[in-house]
Amino acid sequence: MNNYIVRVNVGWVLVFHLTVCCLGTTWAADSAFPESQNVFPDTTVAWINIADPDAFSKSFDRTQYGKLIRDPHMEAFVKSFREQLSKAGKQRLGKLGLTIEDLGQVPGGEIAIAAIVPEAGRLATVLLVDTTGHEEETKQLLDEIETRLVEQKAERLADYEKKIRVYRLPQESPSADNKDAAEPQEQVVAVVHEGKALVVGDDPVQVSHVLAVLENGREDCLASTEQFKNVSKGALKNLGPENSKLRWYIDPFAFAAAYKSAHPANKRQKGPDYVEILGRQGFDAVKAMGGAIVFDAGPFQMHHQTIIYAPPLPGRDPLSVDRYDLAARMLRFPESEEIQPFDWVPSGVSSWSSLKWDIQTAFQSAESLVDDVVGEKGVFDDVIASLKEDPDGPQIDVEADLVACLGKKITLIGDFEEPIDVDSDRLVIAIEAIDPEKVAATVGKSMATDPDMRRIESNGIVIWELIDRSMEIPTLEIETPGGIVAHADQEEDSGDARRRRLREKEEKLLPHSAVTVAHGHLLIASHRDILERVLATSHSESLVNMTDYKTMNTVLKELYPSPPILWGFGRSGESIRPAFEMLKRGSMPKSKSVTGQLLNSVLGDGEPGSVRDQKIDGSTLPDFTLIEKYFGTTGFVMKNLDDGWFLGGIALPAATGSQQNQETAVK
Repeated sequence: MNNYIVRVNVGWVLVFHLTVCCLGTTWAADSAFPESQNVFPDTTVAWINIADPDAFSKSFDRTQYGKLIRDPHMEAFVKSFREQLSKAGKQRLGKLGLTIEDLGQVPGGEIAIAAIVPEAGRLATVLLVDTTGHEEETKQLLDEIETRLVEQKAERLADYEKKIRVYRLPQESPSADNKDAAEPQEQVVAVVHEGKALVVGDDPVQVSHVLAVLENGREDCLASTEQFKNVSKGALKNLGPENSKLRWYIDPFAFAAAYKSAHPANKRQKGPDYVEILGRQGFDAVKAMGGAIVFDAGPFQMHHQTIIYAPPLPGRDPLSVDRYDLAARMLRFPESEEIQPFDWVPSGVSSWSSLKWDIQTAFQSAESLVDDVVGEKGVFDDVIASLKEDPDGPQIDVEADLVACLGKKITLIGDFEEPIDVDSDRLVIAIEAIDPEKVAATVGKSMATDPDMRRIESNGIVIWELIDRSMEIPTLEIETPGGIVAHADQEEDSGDARRRRLREKEEKLLPHSAVTVAHGHLLIASHRDILERVLATSHSESLVNMTDYKTMNTVLKELYPSPPILWGFGRSGESIRPAFEMLKRGSMPKSKSVTGQLLNSVLGDGEPGSVRDQKIDGSTLPDFTLIEKYFGTTGFVMKNLDDGWFLGGIALPAATGSQQNQETAVK
């Protein structure tokens, strides 16, 4: 997961700037209206804005990421990507009569978009653009929007309040062979340009409300809400007063519920709805999330901060195990004076992170969640009991023999093996053991009864390795709301069937997994080779001694003093390289990495065994050695708050000189 975080950070900033470059916009300094958080109503459930896009873009250009985009070796890919982005933009914005190029011609100040819930079951989206200095271009754009919508056979309706243009889009006909298809809902586009503001949305009433308060804002605005205030206060701390940042906010459960109501499924849903389940299980204690990101922030290439606002339930102690209800009680993370890599973390890994987590409380809180997911009360207890009492099973007491013997520190190590192919990514999960001997005995007893596990020894240490019996490319099954999963009202709900399905998912996610107990930890690895590397690492070869790690560690400690609950480090180039090479070859959909499987699940067609088409043409990417100098290191930290959690992260430029390169090359 830490490897995935690094890839998301680096990949996101590159994609964003390519988008901005595609716009090719210049910006004015004066604001045409109050900041958008003072304009959008308090029923806003999601919001994103850039107050000063010109300053934001220029700050990006000064970083190594900006230099990477302008590198001659990247010219062919950047040009190709912009063309792909423009094409995709036309497909997505086309229903609004807009193109990405349009959004680059008219803005002169802030750009913001909001998702608003006017009433239960409805979700409206409104785009607000400051057009200072581009009024004439915006007037022409309104006529172009109408022409495009008419070409799509949209119907021009009467102007709302005599000034807001409204168009009704043609409804899509439901599939003839899909009897469960939901009734298509009417879709409209509302557009208005008044003064120095362009407002576009799918609800003319909300567009009108925004337009009406552009001069002075509104009292019942997004910024007035307790949730937004708490998120903004923490997210902006230490980021400086400048406006050259991107900000975002979301009320996750309110947004998910509104989106579901506004976008009914095209066919009857089977299995559990995970958003509803999480809400029922107390995770709706998370009231909001939000953050900000800024580039070229002093010594940092990038600096980002996020607040997860989850105040304890009324009357509950913020430090209590019971500050939340049901399964949400597992959101308990003890603090530590310091979190550092152990001596056995190899020096050349791509990424490392360590989290403090109350595993015992999490286990005790899991019962209601598992039962709710399966749709049958008592399933969790039945599975635990069968592991203890089944004469053909391992006959272990999971809570007493395993969970009670584990500590509160979990470490994740990410890396890759060469030559890079679909199965190059490596992952190790290390869970602290306070009674290693008992944990080893429990693991051995469990694995010895499993015909799919084989016992081997490496340097005198017993390793249990999963026998890979699969002959097809494994895919990770992400069960989203509406996904087809095992449920109490479906066939094959016996205990054996449930265990078999769990094993199938385990094998698909980690088809080469290996397990052992060593270094005082339960070690679970994606492959035996990375596990053997961890077992053979000595203090002198540890990550904690590497210069790039020491530098990041010092900076993070100064920026975010103790006590943390999460501490992480990544080498951006090493973390992104496997995906880069697979993208270049057009093989990302075949990747067996966790990242690749997540992408397949989200972007694929959902059909078993199918391989999705790669969305981005990476054939023009250069040899990675030509651009690796632009990738430095990332660090991130998470801390407890009385009303939630804080997550902060930075990126430092690549160090110069051969010492850095020699250290990070160790494998």
